[in-house]
Amino acid sequence: MKKGLLIVFSGLSGVGKGTILKELMPMEDLNLAYSVSMTTRAPREGEVEGVNYFFVTKKRFLEAIRNGELLEHARFVDNDYGTPKKYVEEMREQGKNVILEIEIKGAKQIMKKCPDALSIYIVPPSIEELERRLRERGTEDEETIMKRISKAKKEMKDTAFYEHVVCNDVLEVAVQEVREIILNEMNK
Repeated sequence: MKKGLLIVFSGLSGVGKGTILKELMPMEDLNLAYSVSMTTRAPREGEVEGVNYFFVTKKRFLEAIRNGELLEHARFVDNDYGTPKKYVEEMREQGKNVILEIEIKGAKQIMKKCPDALSIYIVPPSIEELERRLRERGTEDEETIMKRISKAKKEMKDTAFYEHVVCNDVLEVAVQEVREIILNEMNK
């Protein structure tokens, strides 16, 4: 059995990464497995433990780092996030294409450790559109939105680290573009 791909999937907060993934995950020909990250942040409404994230205490997160349980980890907007190594390795050995939805700092760690990783970065059509989407989502207060916008302006410069950059202007077009990138990599 061919080992599955490791797909690093990043983008600015509010750009629509989750929406794109929701469309891609059921596509059987992509054979995707979503890597559930560990985080110290509180769950948002509707998020489910073990499905969206593993919600842990700061103490447990630090323990995971010390024990080498994380493939990568990073701090983002006052919370810690990390990718559990064991799950990723098991899924890839089963031939699944594991998709990691992570931010740039973690993505750089993955790309350094796993040079065969496929990297895709999602960008908005503009920073103004991104701000509109963040406000429309209604999940964060004004201070957090402004932190995310400030961070977004800096992160846009880091897209050069990724193999592929996809603009999420029209959802269906962005989904199809990401799908084609993954299929092309699978057929190599």
